[in-house]
Parts: sequence; structure tokens; C-alpha cells
Amino acid sequence: MREQPGTMNVPDDAPDRCPVCETAYDSVSEHDAGLLVNLIENERYRRVCFDPVLVEGEARVYFYHHTHEQTDTR
Repeated sequence: MREQPGTMNVPDDAPDRCPVCETAYDSVSEHDAGLLVNLIENERYRRVCFDPVLVEGEARVYFYHHTHEQTDTR
């Protein structure tokens, strides 16, 4: 896993397609605490899918970030 600034991590074993909606995604991040999502007027991302997972026995949430183009909304 690659550590990013703050509390976000990027998992090494990320799949090629989003396991929630089965489409391509721009990036994926792993979170283990405090989440806030606000996509109102977001220029880069249209949708974020949430996938709860266990990492070494601990609960995490993977966020799959989808652009407007990937969700076919522009």
C-alpha cells in the first residue's frame, strides 16, 4: 500500500474495474477513519463507489473515484 498525505492510502491490490458498478475508475483510495463525501459541483469526479473490505483483519473502505466521462454524464 502506498501512503498518501493525510489518512488516505492507495491499495496495491486494486482491481482493474470497480467491484461495485463494474466500470472503469480514475483512482482508488483506502480509508480507516472519518469519511466525508461531497461531490456537489465537483469538476473532476461525478461518482464515488464505496466498497467495505477487510485488510489484514481490520475494517477499511475502498473509495473508487469515477470521472464524469467514465460515468457518461458530460
